[in-house]
Amino acid sequence: MSELSGFQVSGDAAKLREQYSVRYFIGPWAPGLVALAALQPGERVLDVACGTGLVARLAAPEVGPTGQVTGVDINAVMLAVARSLPPPSGAAITWVEGDAGAMDFPDASFEVILCQQGLQFFPDKPAALREMHRVLVPGGRVLLSVWKSAGPYNLAVGEALERHVGIEAATKYRASRVVPDAATLYRLLVEAGFGTVEIRPSAMTMRLPSLESLVLGHLSGNPVAGAVAALSEEQRAALARQVKTALQPYADGDGVAVPDEINIAMAQA
Repeated sequence: MSELSGFQVSGDAAKLREQYSVRYFIGPWAPGLVALAALQPGERVLDVACGTGLVARLAAPEVGPTGQVTGVDINAVMLAVARSLPPPSGAAITWVEGDAGAMDFPDASFEVILCQQGLQFFPDKPAALREMHRVLVPGGRVLLSVWKSAGPYNLAVGEALERHVGIEAATKYRASRVVPDAATLYRLLVEAGFGTVEIRPSAMTMRLPSLESLVLGHLSGNPVAGAVAALSEEQRAALARQVKTALQPYADGDGVAVPDEINIAMAQA
C-alpha cells in the first residue's frame, strides 16, 4: 500500500494509518481476500505492498506453523509498525523492505501471493506482475484487490481537500483510487504470463464513526498529512465539516454508512 514515493509516509503517520485507514477503510476487506485464497497448511505466502501487515497477519494462522509468510513493502516506516504489532499464531512472519518491481526472492519461492490495494501505486505495473509470476511456483496463485471506484467518502474528502488545501493535495489523495478497471486488470495479468484469470467484484457498506474526528485522523496518516497540518485549526474544522455535510445522505447515528466496492483479480502462474 505504499509502493510509490507518492504514498510514502513518515514519523507517526504509519501508526495513524493503522489506526484509521486500516481499521475503517482497508481492514474490512482483508478477511475476504484471505478467505478467497483458500490457504493451506504449510504453504508459503507473500504479501506484496504489505503496509502495516494486516493481510500477512491474517494469513499466518491459515498456513500454520509449518507454513511461511513474508511481507514486503518499500516503506520502512510501515514495516516498523508491522514489526511492532503482536504476532499472530501460526507461521512466523518475515518483514522485508523491497520494491515490488524487483523483489529479492529466488524463482518459485511462494505458493500464494496476496496484494491488497498496492497495485495502483506501482510505477511499473507490468514489471511488478512479472515479478509476482517469477516468484510463484508453477500453478501458484495470485490474488490482487484494488478499488473499483472512488466511493462517496473519498469523493467528499477529495473535494474538501481541493477547496481548503489545494489541487495538489487533492490529486495526491485521490491517487489511491486511480486504479485499473476490470478489463485492464485482466489484460495485465495475462500479459504477465498468468492463466485462469478471474475478476470478481465485491461491495460493502462501510460504517464510519463521527466524521469530525475521523476525517482529520484519517488524513493524518496519509501523504497529505503535512499539508493538512499546516492549516489553521479553523480551516481543518471547516474541511471536516464539508465532508460531513456532503455525506449527510448516508448519516447513520453519530457516523455514516457509505457504500464502497473493490475488484479482486485471481490468477494462476
